[in-house]
Amino acid sequence: MSEELNDIVVNNYSVGENVVGQVTKVEEKQVIVAISNSKLDGVIPISELSSLHIEKASDVATVGDTLELQVIKVEEDALVLSKRKVDAEKAWDSLEEKFQTGEIFDVEVKDVVKGGLVVDLGVRGFVPASLVEDHYVEDFSDYKGKTIAFKIVELEKDKNRLILSHKAVIEAEKSKQKQNLLDSLEAGQTLAGVVQRITDFGAFVDLGGIDGLVHISQLSHEHISKPSDVVEEGQQVKVKILSVDRDNDRISLSIKDTLPGPWANIAEKATVGSVLEGTVKRLVSYGAFVEVFKGVEGLVHISQIAHKHIGTPHEELQEGQVVQVKVLDVNEQEQRLSLSIKELTEKEQDEEETYELPEESKGFQLGDMIGDQLRKLKN
Repeated sequence: MSEELNDIVVNNYSVGENVVGQVTKVEEKQVIVAISNSKLDGVIPISELSSLHIEKASDVATVGDTLELQVIKVEEDALVLSKRKVDAEKAWDSLEEKFQTGEIFDVEVKDVVKGGLVVDLGVRGFVPASLVEDHYVEDFSDYKGKTIAFKIVELEKDKNRLILSHKAVIEAEKSKQKQNLLDSLEAGQTLAGVVQRITDFGAFVDLGGIDGLVHISQLSHEHISKPSDVVEEGQQVKVKILSVDRDNDRISLSIKDTLPGPWANIAEKATVGSVLEGTVKRLVSYGAFVEVFKGVEGLVHISQIAHKHIGTPHEELQEGQVVQVKVLDVNEQEQRLSLSIKELTEKEQDEEETYELPEESKGFQLGDMIGDQLRKLKN
């Protein structure tokens, strides 16, 4: 072919034009292609093979591959071509749609760089370290080559900026699971959970994607000063749902209601007629409350404190005093226990004893005695 004819052939192509080429040779830093319907060769520099940095051309091209390419420079006997630009043009429209719809899609992590991950979507996509997981990750080296679900969170075509997030996918899934779980919860259900966080007013328990609050008053049947006295973070617990507020995503829970109460089987522990030791907890006008088991108080009615009549329980008892009591009656259902102190003490002898006449006076009538005394006065 003459030089003049060759110039005409070359000049039939212009920068920005798309062509199809077949790979005929793969060198370390470039790829040679035969352009369809032309005797011209095309050269693809390694920098124009991919939107990502590659070390050698054979990483992305093989002899025999048919590629869609764009002319970026017209030389006398060859065309300088770009695969990267064609891939990018095709990709942006698709990426824009994915971004607008919030589509979640899978893509392979091509590289791990300082600050995050890199993926190839026809254009270079970057995943900042803070958007990879919903928790801190120290080393991302294991992520290279993995296929992970992503969502586009930032897209600026004019700046060639594409930011993706795997964290957003995780959060969306957790939000969906949370809503499904919240919809399934009903007051009265008993579930297993894990203590996530402890505060001054109670403990937050994870029910499998959503937290509920166990108020300090619902942690134990006994009075406690602080939640950490009975639970710790990471502890597995059984809880009962007290209420579900779906509008505000609030769940009230109870651990106390899943535990045997202090009154459970009280009739077996405090049988009628048995004698127990207890501590006087409260004194009221009508009697004394005595704690005989942890959390179980029985009433000693004022009439059962002493054999003699007393005006107030304070005359015989004081708070904190340890006493022996006898069980008079047990009502487990109503959590009532009737006790007696009086029945365990001997009845004191009356202070006023019956007057007995002297031995020598026995047999005499009272009238005789009075008559004798009157006669003595007359004389």
